[in-house]
Amino acid sequence: MTAARRLARFVAALTLDTIPEPVVGRAALLALDTLGNGLAAAGEDFGRAALDVAEGLGGAPESALLGRRARVAAANAVLANATLAHGLDFDDTREDAIVHTGCVAVTTALAAGEAAGASGRAMLEALIAGVEVMCRVGLAVPGALHARHFHPTAIAGGFGAVAAAGKLSRLTEAQLAHAFGLVGSQAAGIIEYLADGSWPKRLHPGWVSHAGVVATVLARGGFTGPATVLEGEHGLYAAFAGGHDARRLEALLDTLGQTWELEALTLKPYPCGSIAQPYMDCAARLRERDGIKADAVTAIRCRTSAGPVPRLWEPLAAKHAPPNGYAAKFSLPYLLGTIFVRGRAGLAEFTDAAVRDAEVLRVASRVTYEIDPTIDYPRQFVGDVEVTLADGRRLRERQDRPRGGPDAPLTRAEIETKFRGNAALVLPSARADAIIRAVSGLAAAPSLKDLVAALTPENNR
Repeated sequence: MTAARRLARFVAALTLDTIPEPVVGRAALLALDTLGNGLAAAGEDFGRAALDVAEGLGGAPESALLGRRARVAAANAVLANATLAHGLDFDDTREDAIVHTGCVAVTTALAAGEAAGASGRAMLEALIAGVEVMCRVGLAVPGALHARHFHPTAIAGGFGAVAAAGKLSRLTEAQLAHAFGLVGSQAAGIIEYLADGSWPKRLHPGWVSHAGVVATVLARGGFTGPATVLEGEHGLYAAFAGGHDARRLEALLDTLGQTWELEALTLKPYPCGSIAQPYMDCAARLRERDGIKADAVTAIRCRTSAGPVPRLWEPLAAKHAPPNGYAAKFSLPYLLGTIFVRGRAGLAEFTDAAVRDAEVLRVASRVTYEIDPTIDYPRQFVGDVEVTLADGRRLRERQDRPRGGPDAPLTRAEIETKFRGNAALVLPSARADAIIRAVSGLAAAPSLKDLVAALTPENNR
């Protein structure tokens, strides 16, 4: 049986009754976190552009747009909504696979679920299926996609979108396998955005979610896709990862329905690249615990594995002074500079004006790195920061895992606080309360009407 067929069999058979309650609860928190991230982006320039395009594409008024009153075809809704949900880099990450799941699985499950008149229970089943499939597609080739200059979410995400949309469309096992073949044939997503801080990475989840919904419709209509889309001689892994370990893929497929990757996700405390966040926590502890003042910092030395260097560190001169707020999200020197100077790194620290702060850039210019071959990236996202002060002291801090992951999860209260802060940029507090209630009650909700009503603003902004 091919990998696509095994994934299809899992998706077709999945029911909430077979999923442990903690996993279902975690899925609801992922939905809340993802929707908050999307709402926060609705007023951003890239968010408005994506929403305007989705409105222009239109289609049957079957699915809601985040932050807008307009309704469009499901495929066009996810084009915008998934772009918004990922666009601030505030969304979840699965270490090792380095994929962002909620931006694809949650937004596709919401749009396809609304179009299908689905229950909250069905939406949860679909988003869980999407996360589990997407993670395994990425986990089969850890680090290989990035190493070949591809964004893993853009390569694996379409499979998660097919799982979610196909589940809600009640595709048969055979139709799901064809849809996986179709969406895999459309995979793409280079990481050249790192050169100038432009927007393609933001679009990648929207594009693959759109492709997943369309592939689902095509497969339901009888369109066929390659059965060996993943492992074949000309398949996705050969094309994008330079091959794969068949035993690793087999082991990942064997755990379907037994091990839940959803429990291994990391929800972000900072709106920036996930690999950088343990370093930021190290800097925050040094600043607060040891009372480090930014003007006393003469040098900052970080230890890193070779894998993140092209994304967080090089070219170093450009990372010392990122050209805009989006580029700053992938500049570890800037991220450490803003922590040491401001003591925070929220959405306000990633405006184009904020990244020109002279004091932050002064500290950023003192950040360098060295390769530590003992760091097992991408299986570990490690932070290791050593600060040299004007009085000659050297202080070092290390963190072996990101905060927000299974070893140090964000609490429900922290996730709700993050959601409220994000939602407040678009909706009044009472509406945020209604969204939290609707998401918490999804498993028993006969439809998605209450959730969609709570998400809809009184007027377009």
